[in-house]
Amino acid sequence: MPANLSPEYKAAADALRRARDPAERLEHLREMLRVIPKHKGTDHLQADLKHRIKELDEELAGPKKGGTRSGPALVVRPEGAAQVALLGPPNSGKSALHAKLTGSSARVAPYPFTTQYPEPGMMPVEDITLQLVDLPPLSPQHPVTWIGGALQSADACLLVVDINDPEAVGQVGDLQSMLQERRVGLTRHWPVDGQAGAQPGREEEDPFALTLPVLLLANKADLDPDSRADVAALEELLGVRYPAMVVSAETGAGLDRLGPWLFDRLGVVRVYTKAPGKPPDNARPFTLRRGQTVADVARLVHRELVESIKYARLWNASHDGQHVGRDHAVEDKDVIELHE
Repeated sequence: MPANLSPEYKAAADALRRARDPAERLEHLREMLRVIPKHKGTDHLQADLKHRIKELDEELAGPKKGGTRSGPALVVRPEGAAQVALLGPPNSGKSALHAKLTGSSARVAPYPFTTQYPEPGMMPVEDITLQLVDLPPLSPQHPVTWIGGALQSADACLLVVDINDPEAVGQVGDLQSMLQERRVGLTRHWPVDGQAGAQPGREEEDPFALTLPVLLLANKADLDPDSRADVAALEELLGVRYPAMVVSAETGAGLDRLGPWLFDRLGVVRVYTKAPGKPPDNARPFTLRRGQTVADVARLVHRELVESIKYARLWNASHDGQHVGRDHAVEDKDVIELHE
């Protein structure tokens, strides 16, 4: 029986796909369950929605007192300009890269499966930060049943491989298969390409299908002078050409390019706000994405402000305080003065 999903359900599903904050995702999931048509054709979707709501609700509530569930949360609340997940097979050097880039106290050891739970850390890029989340290694010997849920809040991922490991091709293939089982796909297309997002044709039948843009990090390049040639060979064998960087967590080689690359490919836009008659707050920019508008800035300042905003004054290379409407697309380093 066809699902015949209503426009209200589709709108809530679209909002879910755009949402990254776990509390916001929970709100949209509940709305989807509320408005979904109740008949046999949607039984599987209703069951999936109830399961997702229960799972996310428990994660947001935290460990129960006296309960059996314990340990760190499996859902990381996004912070900074974007959340980027670190994925990779065992011993690829993910945790060492995470520690190097964020200064975190992530546990690093020369044996596999050191990382057991999501480990967040903040990587500075100019005057903003990107959140990097180190996730457990993925392999058939170490299934991570909750990996799909943990990735729902991510904007992109870094696929870390040991470029010297002769098993790298098989490891990456296994990783891709495990993600696909959890409804997660990887794509070479980033937001600035205009092609990132849900997998075509799957949105209506599977609102939880997720496609994340990926950057391949060929780690441990300090051990291999022919790393770039090895990356080309790896991608040829995989049958997919992800954008790639050759790096070394040991020496730091190549890591200085990572932050600016992510900033650009994610389409991050910094907007500085000011009050009338006062200088802009240059210390704390609001971060958006290319194509977002003055109204989106107002929503970040205060959720209710977006309803009352009438116009803004804009300062940048081509504007010197001119009035712009709420639908005006903002650009990086814009200074905005909001008016109700």
